[in-house]
Amino acid sequence: METVDIERATAATKAITSAEDSILLSNSNKIVLRLLPGDVLARVAFDGEHGFPQELELARRLLESGSPVVAPTDLTVHERDGFAITLWRYYEPLQEIPPAEYAAALQRLHVGMREIDVPAPHFMDRVREAEAILSDRVVSPDAPEADRELLLATLAERGQAISTSGAREQLLHGEPHPGNLLSTKDGPLFIDLETYCRGPVEFDLAHAPDEIAEHYPGIDRQVLDDCRLLMLAMVTAWRWDRNDQLPNGRQRAEEWIAQIRSAA
Repeated sequence: METVDIERATAATKAITSAEDSILLSNSNKIVLRLLPGDVLARVAFDGEHGFPQELELARRLLESGSPVVAPTDLTVHERDGFAITLWRYYEPLQEIPPAEYAAALQRLHVGMREIDVPAPHFMDRVREAEAILSDRVVSPDAPEADRELLLATLAERGQAISTSGAREQLLHGEPHPGNLLSTKDGPLFIDLETYCRGPVEFDLAHAPDEIAEHYPGIDRQVLDDCRLLMLAMVTAWRWDRNDQLPNGRQRAEEWIAQIRSAA
């Protein structure tokens, strides 16, 4: 969000919650605020540009199954001044999570997700979104043509390889990277369920540090390698979106394309 939108979103959140102060924790298509006093975290998006009801329902069902996810403080999508707001329990970050503990938490989440039947996009839908960015030069005007071609080829080839691998598919977190796993006094807990989708567990593992897979049993190494390159191509494509607001996004895109080129 732009600075003026952050200020408006923060004011709307404070008005709803009666918070005295707030700390901005992250800013992308949504902002995340820690509200003070109290242990409450607010996720705020423009009204109409979120999937908050589905995310809250998924969190509720996962908590019922004992899955390691952060709990919302309520199941309401609060609306004010053009913004939608959800409220979650805030945890003070603790120590770094060891790889074996990280993998165990992700495995527990996957077990819980196998027990839930909810409509979910397929992971290939996200691939197609990345392809659409690269295929439209109005949307991605600054993408170097050689990089554009390499990314499109990688998305097509790796997506096809994964889809025809025969790997079992299930409900996934979608982006269980370290920024979405909190070390808490209650153990590791996942946050940010808005990217949930269906696909092989290797797609989730591709978002985690490489060493996590060493502690996750029963994975297909070839599918994991394909998922890692696919994921890298997707996040690189998003950085070339003219509306991308990730800090240092273009610099990261250059680093990631070098990795993809080396692997190719």
